[in-house]
Amino acid sequence: MFEVQFDFLAHAVVIDRCDGARVEMSLVPRTVAEFYAEFMAALLSLGISVEIYGKPVEVPEPIPFAEDKLYRAYDRVAAQNFWRILVSCDAVFKQFRARFTGKNSPVQFFWGSFDLAVTRFSGRRAPERPGTDAITREAYSHEVISAGWWPGAGLGEAAFYCYAAPEPPLLEVQRIRPDLAYYNRELKEFILPYERVRKAESPERTLLEFLQSSYEVAAQLAGWKRAELEANVRAA
Repeated sequence: MFEVQFDFLAHAVVIDRCDGARVEMSLVPRTVAEFYAEFMAALLSLGISVEIYGKPVEVPEPIPFAEDKLYRAYDRVAAQNFWRILVSCDAVFKQFRARFTGKNSPVQFFWGSFDLAVTRFSGRRAPERPGTDAITREAYSHEVISAGWWPGAGLGEAAFYCYAAPEPPLLEVQRIRPDLAYYNRELKEFILPYERVRKAESPERTLLEFLQSSYEVAAQLAGWKRAELEANVRAA
């Protein structure tokens, strides 16, 4: 057995084998091909043979790792700040997750869009999405309300978000808390800018208010059986 960790304090990749053997790699500016070659060699030096799909997904114009010889910067400060944001958000998302007794996902990081998210399920099947790929079709085979934190590529700023799939009618005209949050018609998501949360008197309370409010509005419009799904809701 082995484990791979990214250490954003020491800026290293650490590979630990269950018998105590260890290899460390420094996180430094280099090409993807150089990093990939060193990483695979480090695994082999520990007697670990694994198959890794050698091409990135969910990115435009993907280049196989072994062939990506474009120089890539590594900003230690930015990497550590990004990790600290994820750690802070993770703690709040877990509080929010604990309020739901129905099926929900763990708090998880999606490297394709680089967002940290937690998803709730109503338990009902959703209408099949025409023209979708196999992954998207399976991901949205059942009704979901998903929330998370996203660096904001394309939006222009980092933000918290919440969306429902399928989206219930009139969701876009609903008001949610806090007042700084808004509905983005292009993304079809509620958005709360990260900077507004960071500068709030209580960032944790502000974020929890956004998560709870956006969920309640979407669940109510979609007709979710909230009394059966939430720890703090009782049937009338």
